[in-house]
Amino acid sequence: MNRIAQTAFPSRYIQGPGAIKMLPSLVSNFGSSGLNIVDPFVHDHILPGLDLTEKSKQTNITLVTEVFSGECTETEIQRLVDSGKKAGVGCVIGLGGGKTLDTAKAVSSYLSVPILICPTAASTDAPTSARAVIYNERGEVLRYLDLARNPDVVLLDTEIIVKAPVRLFISGMGDALSTYFEAESCRVKGAANSTCGAGHVHPGTLTSYVIAETCYKTLLNYGKAALVSAKAGAPTPAFEHVVEANTLLSGVGFESAGLGCAHAVHNGLSELAECHKYYHGEKVAIGVLTGLFFSDASQEIMDEVYTFCESVSLPTTLADIGITEMTEEKLDIIANRTVVAEESIHNELKPVSAAAVKAALLAADAEGRRRKNLLS
Repeated sequence: MNRIAQTAFPSRYIQGPGAIKMLPSLVSNFGSSGLNIVDPFVHDHILPGLDLTEKSKQTNITLVTEVFSGECTETEIQRLVDSGKKAGVGCVIGLGGGKTLDTAKAVSSYLSVPILICPTAASTDAPTSARAVIYNERGEVLRYLDLARNPDVVLLDTEIIVKAPVRLFISGMGDALSTYFEAESCRVKGAANSTCGAGHVHPGTLTSYVIAETCYKTLLNYGKAALVSAKAGAPTPAFEHVVEANTLLSGVGFESAGLGCAHAVHNGLSELAECHKYYHGEKVAIGVLTGLFFSDASQEIMDEVYTFCESVSLPTTLADIGITEMTEEKLDIIANRTVVAEESIHNELKPVSAAAVKAALLAADAEGRRRKNLLS
């Protein structure tokens, strides 16, 4: 029987050097003022050089700037909602890192106004999604807020992004690396995708799977050159391609094609204290490698993926993400969290069990260590 399929996109995606200069004009599409939520670093070190105040005057736009407190809590969201209501803004802008952007999404949802997302790093694929993560005051995940629609504008100024820490860019490639493999599992199985706000009940369209595959090919073709460019602070075409892969291709790919083993393993790894200081994409990369063994991938694919990870300095062993000593207890913690009923690993074709996850994780680590010995 045919099923309803669904793919979700941001309304507009803009990327390139100096793109932030378009912000006042974009805000004018939604009214005469916008609530500009910025993180402290952006406020102190980036915003002064953007000259947005003068450009806003030229377009008769008022930007009400609020500095993000650092945590996406209900209290902080309400503070910013109150500020937006008082100013009567027509839209919300998020300018900064992940929690700043999540807060801006939540504020726009509560105000029922459009949202413009402006990341300052290409470190995850979350900017394009219709989801925000809400935390408590201790920094623990409280709940997920699914939005009624994807962002109205996602804008990436690569002159800003190329100055972000290189490790963030590498982590973004780790997150993007999972997109094709998880999408392919969902496609073959006919599993539901991750379209936020739609109940996670529909599979993706053909478009979403093609985008996911393009994401993977882009990383393979341009990843090394993009990393060299990032280290040089140079927004070359290769850098632009991978910024797009990390953000748009992976964002549409994960949300509209679906998730699988890699992100479930990430969630399992995140249960261990020693992994907390590692970025999302670094742990997802280990999840990808684990997924290759879990799904019985060919040696050709394994070599291709391990070689890519090595070429762009992504983790290939458990020690690379802080687990220098693996115990049976730690294995149990990771595996049991990975296979909980609501996890995305159940989108894989192979039978799911904690034992199978343990075996795949240990094999992935062993292969990474073997290759390090060969390469040293």
